Amino acid sequence: MKRVLFFLLLFLVLAPRAAGAGGINFAWGPGCWDENPQNSRVFSCSTNSGSAVATGSFALLGDQPDFVGIEAIVDLQAGSPTLPDWWQFFNSGSCRQSALSASADFLQVPQVWCADPWQGLGVGGIAAYLTSTTVPPVPSGLPNAARLKVAYALASPSPLAGQTEYYGFRLTIAYAKTVGTGNCPGCATDACLDLNEIKSVENTGGVERNTTPLANNWVSWQSGSWICWVPARSTTWGRVKSLYR
Repeated sequence: MKRVLFFLLLFLVLAPRAAGAGGINFAWGPGCWDENPQNSRVFSCSTNSGSAVATGSFALLGDQPDFVGIEAIVDLQAGSPTLPDWWQFFNSGSCRQSALSASADFLQVPQVWCADPWQGLGVGGIAAYLTSTTVPPVPSGLPNAARLKVAYALASPSPLAGQTEYYGFRLTIAYAKTVGTGNCPGCATDACLDLNEIKSVENTGGVERNTTPLANNWVSWQSGSWICWVPARSTTWGRVKSLYR
């Protein structure tokens, strides 16, 4: 009996935790918020080597038996009149075009507090990086703001349980072009990245839209926590699988 109780307790400790409600989390680090509860990062801006990593996670209110993917929105605002070159990513001709990347590979993280819905099979990445000069522009229209859209999908549906927190996506911000010849100014500028929402979609067309923080839905860069805010929520939904077929 003692042996049975021991393994039962071990299972309860190591199993992904039930979140208790639907919502989202955002944290600096390779795991979800409870695995690395950090929302502030300061970088010396003295090297082109290395990177900063942030992870978004989500929990559903109800079960999704036919889960096939997510769309996530991250809003960024810099503590400067315009968006610095250092934060110009993805779009053709931007100063650090390839310095921002996304992933849904969580095979190497502990998977203690959060569960992995992808198992290495998520397909997708960055779908858009909107600024005041792109078409369409960032919804706020602010010259110091950007909106990042990330989408991932599974080829075959997989069941997700309500009120369990799942890894959603990981962002990697490389330090390339921070210093030296051809550098992109603005690394030292304060900034806030706000995980606005994660939409979880089923193969049947069902969608659950999560916008409420479970614990924390923003991360600051340098000393940018003063910028962090809750932006207007977008209601636009495009089928994830149509982005990456």
